Amino acid sequence: MARRTAVIDIGSNSARMVVFERTSRYGFYLLNESRSRVRISEGAYAKGGELQPEAMERAIAALSQFVQIAKSFKVRKILCVATSAVRDAPNKRDFLRRVERDVGLRIKVIDGDKEAWLGGVAAVNLLPIQDGVTIDIGGGSTDMALISGRRIVETCSLDIGTVRLKELFFDKKRPIEEASAYIDKALAALPDTFRSEMAVGIGGTIRAIAKAIMERNDHSIEKLHAFRFSLQDEGKFIDKVANASVMKLSKYGIKKDRIDTIRPGALIFKRVLETIGASEVITSGAGVREGLFLGDLLRHNNHIFPDNFNPSVRSLQDRFCTDTRLAANIASTARTLFNALQTPFGLPEETRKHLETAAKLSQIGVRLDYYDYHKHSAYIIMNNLDYGFTHEEMILIATLVRFNKRRLPKESFTRPHKKLLPDAMTLAWLSYIVSLAQTIHIARQYGSVHASYDNGVLTIDTPFNTYLAKERIKELEKPAPIAVQFR
Repeated sequence: MARRTAVIDIGSNSARMVVFERTSRYGFYLLNESRSRVRISEGAYAKGGELQPEAMERAIAALSQFVQIAKSFKVRKILCVATSAVRDAPNKRDFLRRVERDVGLRIKVIDGDKEAWLGGVAAVNLLPIQDGVTIDIGGGSTDMALISGRRIVETCSLDIGTVRLKELFFDKKRPIEEASAYIDKALAALPDTFRSEMAVGIGGTIRAIAKAIMERNDHSIEKLHAFRFSLQDEGKFIDKVANASVMKLSKYGIKKDRIDTIRPGALIFKRVLETIGASEVITSGAGVREGLFLGDLLRHNNHIFPDNFNPSVRSLQDRFCTDTRLAANIASTARTLFNALQTPFGLPEETRKHLETAAKLSQIGVRLDYYDYHKHSAYIIMNNLDYGFTHEEMILIATLVRFNKRRLPKESFTRPHKKLLPDAMTLAWLSYIVSLAQTIHIARQYGSVHASYDNGVLTIDTPFNTYLAKERIKELEKPAPIAVQFR
């Protein structure tokens, strides 16, 4: 697979291009994103689905710029797909020929089931879920995938989308009950198997609603991907958005570029959630584009990452880790210390893997600045640990890394994230373990470390000299007055 790959998705509402760079076999990160609100479906649904000349011109102009950007990044492969509006258009062949002639780009028109499958591939690989139903609300269709045990078992595509409903009902000021009936008629075709307490929200409509929910609840992390909310808490808010006047939408936190399609989108979203019996929503910042990239990247691995593999952790190590062997030793030692201290101090088992991740990434900020590497490491993690973790897990890992030198976590830092972090004593012990693991390897020596705790004394056995470590350990803040001895 090419080192850099561009993926273009021509939706009913907008066209987007992302450029991914691979850092290793499965590690990758986003290098660039470009977007154009081409509205290729504008005027189409009221005219038998025909793509209108102005809309096609906008799309061609945007695609031409996308290709220019891709070439500037020396992209070796461009994957381009078109979805609902183009596949439904009687004149789609004219549009596809023009794009190939004028832009030099071949577009693959995918059906609704393929679109749903791509969203499912993104969800199972990039979100911390095992089961659920993906809901990808586009301009012309709503595409859904049923996930069980991190496997896509079924897909379904329904002809209900934000632009379609806007032009058929909202622009004509028809009663909202008629739009609801139209949605319910489409949902009647949804198989009975599509039932899940967990809904995975994909696409611009759901992201806009989730963003508004985050703001109204003062959520402490400005990251949409993996943000969760319950239907019990926010169902009435989604109803308000669907039934609001255009003038009120901004008061609800809806951004300007979504105001004209958010009401039909919210109506679709709420009816789908009720139909599948969802009680919780996890928002996905990844969708068709990421699914298309991963489908290509993982084509020889059943379209799923290996067990216990995280692409964001791998990418951060590939890009910023100065010594992967040392990082692995620090993580191994942190795990050993956790095992020794878990029972005496009641450390939750579910924090073990996040402690190891923090230890593994604890020194990635060294490439930016040695003296404040812990601050830079935490910043990089908060802004780049994008995939596979909940918000609670992300802030925990970042906090452990931020205070991995000599001090325990400060309340001034943790207070804004109090709802997301474990209790103060658990946090203090985990932070101490990461700091201690780093200190044990301060002389950059490798080997298996053994540890035991008894009657207030933590005994550490190492196969290497620990003169510098013994000196530095005295400077570490401890959660409790325990003694540390080397043997």
